[in-house]
Amino acid sequence: MKTKTEMLPEYDFSKGVRGKYAEAYHKGVNVIKLDDDVSSVFSDAKSVNEALRTMIKLIAQNRPNLGMN
Repeated sequence: MKTKTEMLPEYDFSKGVRGKYAEAYHKGVNVIKLDDDVSSVFSDAKSVNEALRTMIKLIAQNRPNLGMN
């Protein structure tokens, strides 16, 4: 197993744009680390958000003051 971090010749950043996402990042980034067992079921952000919205709706049925904006 290779443990040394290095740039490989096939990496090409010649068309990269420095700071492309910097403004969006400074406006606010919300990154959440999913545990392995959860990420094995929810493979992308869309599926996680759909599941959470469903859970919010179910909770809101019992707690009227909790609502989705």
